[in-house]
Amino acid sequence: MSPRQRNAGDAPAAPGGTRGVSPRQRNAGDAPAAPGRDCPRCARLVEYRRANRAAHAQWHNAPVPAFAPDGAGGGADVALLIVGLAPGLRGANRTGRPFTGDVAGDLLFGTLLAFGLAEGTYGARADDGLRLVGCRITNAVRCVPPENKPTGPEIAACRPFLAGEIGALRHLKVVLALGVVAHGAVVAALGEKKSAWPFRHGAVHRLGCGLVLADSYHCSRYNTNTGRLTEAMFHAVFERMVPMLGA
Repeated sequence: MSPRQRNAGDAPAAPGGTRGVSPRQRNAGDAPAAPGRDCPRCARLVEYRRANRAAHAQWHNAPVPAFAPDGAGGGADVALLIVGLAPGLRGANRTGRPFTGDVAGDLLFGTLLAFGLAEGTYGARADDGLRLVGCRITNAVRCVPPENKPTGPEIAACRPFLAGEIGALRHLKVVLALGVVAHGAVVAALGEKKSAWPFRHGAVHRLGCGLVLADSYHCSRYNTNTGRLTEAMFHAVFERMVPMLGA
């Protein structure tokens, strides 16, 4: 029995026994992988973007592309996709790289380095030279939302980009959702029913499309400061998940 089979053995089977062309395959050919710099889909986020460009002209202030081993547009051979909520105002919205420049990045990138999923040194800058190994990082919502809280319609408007990204990763085995919003976005992007796959920290779900979805609380300042998520808890998610990547 493979590590993937052992670790996902307690995950629920795909409801209804999904067969044939999966949502992942369908999404691959007809969904865009990334929004343009001036994506107009969400009026509230567009207005917030304009305000931030006026106040901080030197910042990225645009939809944040995925972070991949060989650049934002590469990494098609990765086995792991990490999905966060949305760019932080002074983090990814400033630096242009997911989780870079805010507290959440300290725990995420430190963990990736500890588990061999990154190389180099995390310097909280997009040009710090940090390199990802076999994984890719993206967000459910690509533009920074006010107060770090995207609305339901904004999450839905960004869904085609997440679906297209997942569909383009032909060697993908595991998706790690950081938080309940990211979890729901992944499930919806794959055409699965949210009620069939409830979010739970540490849970592992084998989805109908063949991917494994792993859950963790988001590594945000709020969760780490309150003790809801500790470094040990976060590492435990990776300890269970990493063996699946080589299965």
